Amino acid sequence: MDDTNATSGRDSGSGAGNENRSDHDAFSVESVYAELLGRAPENKMEPRLAPLHRAMEILGEPNRAFPIIHLTGTNGKTSTARMIESILLAHDLRTGRYTSPHLSRVTERISIDGEPVPDETFVRVWDEIKPYLDIVDSELLDADEPRLTYFECITILAFAIFADEPIDVGVIEVGLGGITDATNVGDGQVAVVTPISLDHTDLLGDTVEQIALEKAGIIKSGAFLVSAVQPRDAAQVLLERAQEVGAEFRFEGIEFGVESRSIAVGGQVVSITGLAGRYGELLVPLHGEHQAENAALAVAAVEAFLGGGERELDTTLVRNGLRAVTSPGRLEVVRTAPTIIVDAAHNPAGARAAAKGIKDAFDFTRLVLVIGALQDKDAAGMLAELHEELAGTLEDVCLTQSTSPRSVPAAELLQAALSAGFAEENINIAPGLDDALEWAVMKAEENNDLAGGILVTGSVTVVGEARTLLGK
Repeated sequence: MDDTNATSGRDSGSGAGNENRSDHDAFSVESVYAELLGRAPENKMEPRLAPLHRAMEILGEPNRAFPIIHLTGTNGKTSTARMIESILLAHDLRTGRYTSPHLSRVTERISIDGEPVPDETFVRVWDEIKPYLDIVDSELLDADEPRLTYFECITILAFAIFADEPIDVGVIEVGLGGITDATNVGDGQVAVVTPISLDHTDLLGDTVEQIALEKAGIIKSGAFLVSAVQPRDAAQVLLERAQEVGAEFRFEGIEFGVESRSIAVGGQVVSITGLAGRYGELLVPLHGEHQAENAALAVAAVEAFLGGGERELDTTLVRNGLRAVTSPGRLEVVRTAPTIIVDAAHNPAGARAAAKGIKDAFDFTRLVLVIGALQDKDAAGMLAELHEELAGTLEDVCLTQSTSPRSVPAAELLQAALSAGFAEENINIAPGLDDALEWAVMKAEENNDLAGGILVTGSVTVVGEARTLLGK
């Protein structure tokens, strides 16, 4: 157990008594997490909202206790949410951020002022709301419906914690889709849509238009839509939804966007044309063109929230906010000599963005890929994108898997790797992630190559476990 995480964001006090309490809180968090895992898992989300509304009703409507910036999309949601949060913090607003999934600990999903919720608060509020969740569970079972799922429960917990703090603004990321996502029990004052592409096609539809229809459900009457550049069909769906409910709408590439960007130490310097002003020479300490675009989306979202898109923000505050942003597991360098990068890309579009970001920000002579995927993901598509984008640098690949029960067995990825163009002699299969990393380090350092690197990607679970193994 990481004791640093266990005490993060709390008045720690001193002495052995406090250390005992920290250990107890950390143990209690794991107990709550085990209880949550006993429910229907995250990939079995129920397409329903009635139980969420019922829970909010008996808890006193914590979903109405604070204004909300609501985010959906396929890729970039968590990074954009963290940028929005950081800019709001620079404006001295108290923030609550809800994102998923987590990399290491469940408390990462619920953040107060940029830090994971303290263990004590997580456990205390869960204990307070649990009797009311039991009531909802009983009502559902009496109606022959499944009881509240893992994701429904932790979403309710997030709203309850945010109301308890209290916060000035919630930055809430959907779990899946939008219209029937558990987070849609809250009404966003600003609806933010990151780039939409094909993912979760078994649940959301197999065209970007169908997926956009699901995600457009977070655009509420009188709200303000801020959207990234979208495929034509997706943009049309979002536009029609905004017009239908009387929401204002602004699209990247038309009303706002990245004006210029250049590579800098530790990230990039970006100039952004916002909804109400221009913000020049902003340091974004994240890699990749997609993160510059996420920054433009975040700035526009904050402009929409604070001034209805009509009032220019203080450039110094925007600069301070973006300079402080972090996004663990997103083109994150977790080790040097050799350089190991982890990226939580889990679909082809995310893999393509990660590959372009690596070419953009790093100068590797060779790159070794460590990849593992979950069963409902397009592993073949990810491998194909990485092979194509990183041609000439990427030859060696290690197929692996996380400890998640949803992981594709490493050996079953072989055909996908061959189909993507990797030569069989350059493919290694190592079900254990520790063995995979050891092999990748050996290959990266082969022939005393000092400019070799390693990319670990394919799923959030692989990235989370790799970060833990590497001491992050």
